[in-house]
Amino acid sequence: MTFTEKVKTRSEPFLLPLVRALARVKIPPNAVSIAGFIGVGLAGLAIALGHIGWGGILLLVFGPLDAVDGLLARKTNQASTFGAFLDSTLDRYAEIALFLGLTYYFLKEGSTIGVLLSFLTLTGSLMVSYARARAEGLKMECKVGLFTRFERLLALTLGLVTGFVLPVLVILALLTHYTALQRILHVYRQSRK
Repeated sequence: MTFTEKVKTRSEPFLLPLVRALARVKIPPNAVSIAGFIGVGLAGLAIALGHIGWGGILLLVFGPLDAVDGLLARKTNQASTFGAFLDSTLDRYAEIALFLGLTYYFLKEGSTIGVLLSFLTLTGSLMVSYARARAEGLKMECKVGLFTRFERLLALTLGLVTGFVLPVLVILALLTHYTALQRILHVYRQSRK
């Protein structure tokens, strides 16, 4: 079981009251996915405008909706192929919005290293997700890796809230690409069996 799966399992009891409330008022899981995307998009906008701490707070508030939508879908028997696809697609757009916000912020600040680290982290993040999606398209399991989306968002949130954005981006830039490499090697090993 991955770290992310352990966190999701342990956080489920804390999320259930929210899930039950959403189910009672008949909020569909896809609406929760869209709300999470909009919230994370607003975090990216706040970051772009220089409100780094507020971006972190918005990410802290809206990031957990990524776990709520799937749990709501399962608990209300509304899980669907399209819902899973929409959730994954909006997750990628949300990450792009965050790193676009960071890139714009660092461009305004004249920080070449910030722009470069934002770009490297975004590409690493997308490659981690792409490696899994492509492996699954080839009928291979690929949930391995040190820095999945949960870890990436947690680290970025901590960096934004504490103001240590550049050091966190260094870590993310390195570990996202390391995770993509872990997934490449994992698929290679599976393909050799």
